[in-house]
Amino acid sequence: MRPRWDEGPAELVLVRHGNSVGNEADARARKAGAEELDLDARDADVELSATGRDQAAALGAWLREQPGELAPTVAISSPYLRARDTARLALDELRDAPALEHDERLRERDLGVLDGLTGTGIRARHPEEATRRQRLGKFYYQPPSGESWADVAQRVRGLLDDLRHGFDGERVWLFSHQAVIMTFRYVLDGLSEEEVLDLDRSTPIPNASMTTYCRRGPWLELESFADTSAVEASPTDVTREAGKGGRT
Repeated sequence: MRPRWDEGPAELVLVRHGNSVGNEADARARKAGAEELDLDARDADVELSATGRDQAAALGAWLREQPGELAPTVAISSPYLRARDTARLALDELRDAPALEHDERLRERDLGVLDGLTGTGIRARHPEEATRRQRLGKFYYQPPSGESWADVAQRVRGLLDDLRHGFDGERVWLFSHQAVIMTFRYVLDGLSEEEVLDLDRSTPIPNASMTTYCRRGPWLELESFADTSAVEASPTDVTREAGKGGRT
């Protein structure tokens, strides 16, 4: 059900975290055909890579050059380190940045026992889960001890419900992760299961990209999706995953 907005933010900007050491480990594992990522940190503690820090700073530099009426008035981040540091590095570029808050509902989807495994690793070590995922479909499949996309959608709906009250007219920036931002699209645009999964296949969300909604009447309407203008305006590379898995 697409939520209606009689009051609430004037603008909602969803920012994916900058490139992380987890993203880089995932790319190396896929290239090598490895079963797992060479990464010791738990998902919540995965750091930005050097490229990711540059991307976050580029986002802040881009923000600094925008008219004051476009600056965020509320900033909320996933508590995961790569998202927190993206927010901090970007907001540090602003003269009057809002205080950064954290909300665990913005954290990345929990992959449970499959965390850190590539698709090759899942098929080799948990073939029964690969079969179950194929049977249930990507959206409703819940890894052991993990979350389905539908579980993430419940988190997103709860956060959006909170933003309906006390944030009227605010420009709210949320710093989060690939699957969570896709789930915001599912909820805010009223997409079907098939539509959001098609979108996820066709458009991997770049690191430090912006997805922007503006309130018009009773709806938050999509203005731009996976926008990389800030990073493109800098010498820093635009990065995205060729395929999902591991940690995003």
